[in-house]
Amino acid sequence: MVNDPSTLFIVTPDASNETLITNSYETFTSVSALLLDLSDDLNGKHRDIALAIHQLSELGTLMTAKLLDREAPCPR
Repeated sequence: MVNDPSTLFIVTPDASNETLITNSYETFTSVSALLLDLSDDLNGKHRDIALAIHQLSELGTLMTAKLLDREAPCPR
């Protein structure tokens, strides 16, 4: 338990690598989906910025997926 009252969120110290990677992947995919939805409501420079951030989140998704495949491959 964290004793610092200003701490709202923590990552469980004993979380497995698979858990951390899986949750990172799910976070990136959620951010990507939210950004695409947001970009539909934007125009011009703001839309371009949202789509650029989306592209970065997609790169994060791809890298995290590759890491998940290496560290916790699904049996086929």
